Amino acid sequence: MQELSDAYPIWFCDIWGVVHNGVTPFAVTVAALKRHRARGGAVILVTNSPRSNLGVERQLLEIGVDPASHDRIVTSGDVTQVLMRLHGSRGVYHVGAARDLSIYEGTGVARVGLDAAEAVLCTGLFDDLNDRLGDYEPLLDDMKRRGLAMICANPDKIVKKGERILYCAGKLAEMYQARGGEVLMAGKPFAPIYDLALAEARRIRGADVAAADILAIGDGPDTDIRGAADYGLDALLVAEGVTDAGEGLHAAEARVLNAVPHARIVATVHDLSWHGAPQT
Repeated sequence: MQELSDAYPIWFCDIWGVVHNGVTPFAVTVAALKRHRARGGAVILVTNSPRSNLGVERQLLEIGVDPASHDRIVTSGDVTQVLMRLHGSRGVYHVGAARDLSIYEGTGVARVGLDAAEAVLCTGLFDDLNDRLGDYEPLLDDMKRRGLAMICANPDKIVKKGERILYCAGKLAEMYQARGGEVLMAGKPFAPIYDLALAEARRIRGADVAAADILAIGDGPDTDIRGAADYGLDALLVAEGVTDAGEGLHAAEARVLNAVPHARIVATVHDLSWHGAPQT
């Protein structure tokens, strides 16, 4: 990571699966982020969390992530707030857990019943620990009959929490699209979240920032790596989180490159260990 710190002054770093596992921080990675910043680098955490950046900051503090590890947080929830104002100003029906309600802060958008909704905001399952996907089929059918667009606050389909795999909003969006429903996506791999992260990088630096100065760090092939590739950024693949299949670094990188052939993966690692050359 020291070599990559020299080469890329700006890091766009994923959170879940890279900085923490949903339960505890990864100490080696947090230490590397702090060292990069201490050397004059900037770290912008870019996450598909449906919460606002303030909500994610609170969550990181609760988990125990040192706030000195990053300069800014940019979330899918931040991008979602713009979509909420554009498509759901008269009120949205909320599909998701109460913990995601910070996304409404400052929007002026109200939560309403399905009968009064202009659109549906999906931040995830109501109870991702116990709900089954089949439980949502009647609701999705009803939404389609009403012609409601779904604003998907988190394009991730799955996330690894500890040792469990949980479904995310992106999975419900996939099911809705399969029914012919309209889905408005926020977050990675789509450009708006990178536009926002780039604007934050320019604000931090007080100058323009070239794509060649940015390293995108993440574990999700279809979100982090595809998003970086589509945006023209080099990427560091972290073979943990949702990418961890226990097959080794070479095999993990080959599998991801097969899925995202235009990705520019500069290295594949297990964590952001500072010492030693990146492993490929």
